[in-house]
Amino acid sequence: MPRSKKGKRAGSNRAGSLRQELLQLHLSARVPSHSCKGSRNGPKCEPVPSDDDAASEVLSHYSSASETASVQDEGTGSEPVDEQTATEETEDKLKQCIDNLMDKSLKTRLAALESLKLAFSSKMLCDFLLERRLTLTVCLERCLRKGSGEEQALTAQVATLLCIQLGSGAEAEDVLKALQPFMFSILIDTSASPTARQSCALALAMCCYVAATGDMEDLSKCLSHLEGVFSNSYPCRDGSLPTLKASDQVLHCMALQSWALLITLCSASYINTLLEEHLPKLQACLSSSDVHFRIAVGGTIALLFELAREIDQDFVYEDVDNLCDHLKDLATDSNKYRAKTDRRKQRSIFREVLHYIESEDFTEEKIQFGMEAVYIDCWVRRRIYDAFKEVLGSGVRHHLQLNHLLREIFELGPPLVHDAVTIKANKISRFEKHLYNSAAFKARTKLRSKVRDKRADVL
Repeated sequence: MPRSKKGKRAGSNRAGSLRQELLQLHLSARVPSHSCKGSRNGPKCEPVPSDDDAASEVLSHYSSASETASVQDEGTGSEPVDEQTATEETEDKLKQCIDNLMDKSLKTRLAALESLKLAFSSKMLCDFLLERRLTLTVCLERCLRKGSGEEQALTAQVATLLCIQLGSGAEAEDVLKALQPFMFSILIDTSASPTARQSCALALAMCCYVAATGDMEDLSKCLSHLEGVFSNSYPCRDGSLPTLKASDQVLHCMALQSWALLITLCSASYINTLLEEHLPKLQACLSSSDVHFRIAVGGTIALLFELAREIDQDFVYEDVDNLCDHLKDLATDSNKYRAKTDRRKQRSIFREVLHYIESEDFTEEKIQFGMEAVYIDCWVRRRIYDAFKEVLGSGVRHHLQLNHLLREIFELGPPLVHDAVTIKANKISRFEKHLYNSAAFKARTKLRSKVRDKRADVL
């Protein structure tokens, strides 16, 4: 039975009256003693239980229901959950998913990849994966080599999450070296699925960012492959921009953002080369017909300016006046043939880009998670955070709390230890929430009633 709306304020008299009502309802629902069912051998009457039996049954039902509701609502009086048992059950399911990656059924393999993707993004499983990384790497390699477009896309996402779980060590580097050739071949294959190529572009950048920070050969190879993809959006020889399909525009946008993530690891001399080669072409791409690609280009230009100013505080771009004029047009764009949401998002981004290029000011953003926060105070940190958020989804805050790799990247220090006593002390009880909501409702009602009163003077 549902609990009383008055919560803990209900006294023993209320409980007694509720028992009486339940008893009456239960007895009224019973079949009368004179009602009989017809049968082949004549009327057959069902026995009717006594009032004492009915009362004891109703009261026992009420007691068990109230105890269950109390445990669920208040979280007190119940036995603590066996964490070891829950961990073992999770690991058994993950083992089964890894085994299913070698199944002949495509549906089974896709379901296993989806389950692994969800588990890797929402939990920390580093110890479990260290013992099985070789087996999992072989399974992912087979899915990339023989799978369809959807399977290859999911496999690339799972491979990225696997590297994030393993961290910046030799284990993640082994995973990258094993899967990198197959992701390269999918990325440059124009006949492959666009979704698979997009996932491979992001996976290559993320795995390289995590695992190949000390290997410039892998870094330069990944940069060149990504450049070969998004450079197809660069202007033609006559200065006009190429006409692309929607799927190609999305792929080029992902490749450009992945490339921008990796250039944050490059040396000063390499960044100077990139500035000379790409900055004028990226400026021309601001006239692209795709709003998402324009936004990606604007963020990449701001990132290049930030990296150049870190190398040389007196950095000056020769065509900065034309660039600022173009950015102003995009920041105040009001063309009706573009969607309202696209115009709003474009104006917001390009106002920030223009403001940074003109005055070197960045609008700081605070990402709150638990009792901590990450401050996004530059374009480099924004690109890194957006990349991890793209991969981890809603699990990014959980990884910021517990993942040593992310905490090292964002300079958060070792993970904080939250004991159960502290968490319970900081938690507001259900009764306190009820009192707060009641007081707020009462104050809001009084305020609105003054306006609704016909006698009130409304100017």
